[in-house]
Formats: sequence, structure tokens, C-alpha cells
Amino acid sequence: MSFPASAPVLSDVRRALAVFAHPDDVDFGCAGTVAGWVEEGVEVAYLLVSRGDAGGFGDTPREEMPRLREEEQRAAAAAVGVRQVEFLDGWTDGAIAPTLGLRREITAVIRRFRPDRVLTSSPLRRWEHLAGPSHPDHLAVGEATTCAIYPDARNPFAYPELLADGLEPWVVREVWYAGGPGPDHAIDVTAHVDRKVAAMRAHRSQTAHLDLETWVRDRLTTVADNAGLPSGRLAEAFTVLRTE
Repeated sequence: MSFPASAPVLSDVRRALAVFAHPDDVDFGCAGTVAGWVEEGVEVAYLLVSRGDAGGFGDTPREEMPRLREEEQRAAAAAVGVRQVEFLDGWTDGAIAPTLGLRREITAVIRRFRPDRVLTSSPLRRWEHLAGPSHPDHLAVGEATTCAIYPDARNPFAYPELLADGLEPWVVREVWYAGGPGPDHAIDVTAHVDRKVAAMRAHRSQTAHLDLETWVRDRLTTVADNAGLPSGRLAEAFTVLRTE
């Protein structure tokens, strides 16, 4: 199973919401693209389902990890110009499932923020690359977010308690999937690579052991080359689907 070819990108996007499982997910895959959106005047917000309590490589006490990773994500967001960062409560890193409860919480945020575009992780597994993009939490959040986009957020009869809270139905017109099979919409992020590196460096508990400059440039060069961009360019790649 794979995605269809990407749709033409909307030209009138004012707000974009990024929904991911853990702190650092959006920065590893998408920070250069997000920095470009912000520069273009798009209002971008982040929603993280967990605080990444199962992450880290050092001897930081486990009980300190959620607080530390939340601070790191807020610093990383600031590095690319994103000021609104929200975390859900009660979801454990490594045990996220696309339940009705998670769909409801994501739906509430969509209705409140009212984005034209949602950026999230792919709900489709990459069998050739089980690590990273195919983490079960990533797949679960991609699936729950997809269901929140359609039908939940636009359906006035879904979660009537949200209407009582003043959260009216909202149609997300476009979804961008990161980390999925065969991404075919490449974004040239050469001009924003320094911001991407700064965002990733903010996740010190996850990236302190990496040579980030080399890591980022190697991977983004490969993406750009695969997309047919000119030599020396750097890119991130997605699948873009319209929901209307």
C-alpha cells in the first residue's frame, strides 16, 4: 500500500497545524519546511501527543525526561519561528494508539486552531525502513490525525460536547504526510537548513551524540538528489493530499 501522487499545493494557506507523537518528530522531518512557511507568513502551531518520556540516551532520571523534552521542543519551535506549542496529557511514549479518545482530543485542537493545512506523520508503514518513520507511535498519530481531519473535525454530530464548548466544525483542506512511502513533493530548504539544525540541536537529550551538520546535510542532499533538484540543494519531502 502506498499514497497516490501528491495534489497541487494550496496557495492561500493562512494557518498550519503540525501534529506529531513526540518532541523532535517535527524537527527531524520537517523543520526546514516549517521555517519556510513561517517566513511566508503562515501561522504555524505544534501539537505533541506525548512528552517523549521513553526517549533520551544519557543518564537523565526518567522522571525528569518529560519536563526536559517539553522545554527542548519549545526551544526548537522558537528556532524556526513557531510560538504556539501544545502538549496533550495522559499519552505515554511508546504506547500511543489511534483511539476515539485521541481522535477527539486532536479534533478539539483542529476546531480551536482552524488550520487550512495539517502536517503529520504518515499512517502508512515503510517496510523497507522500520526504524524512525515506522515507529508505532508515529503511525498511530498519523492515523488518529487523519480520522480527526475526516470525518471528525468537520462533522457537527461528532463529539457533541465539543459544540457545547464552542468548538464549531472545521474543514481542513490539505494534509501533508511526513515519513511515508514514496514522498513525491520535495521542498527546497537550503535557505533554512541553519534553522533546522538549530531546532534539532535544541533537542539535546536526543541529538547530543550526533554530528548534526553532517547528519542533516547528508540526508537532505539525498532527498534533493532523488527529487531531481540541482546539485548542492537540500530538501525535505512529503505526500500532499487534498481533503475536499
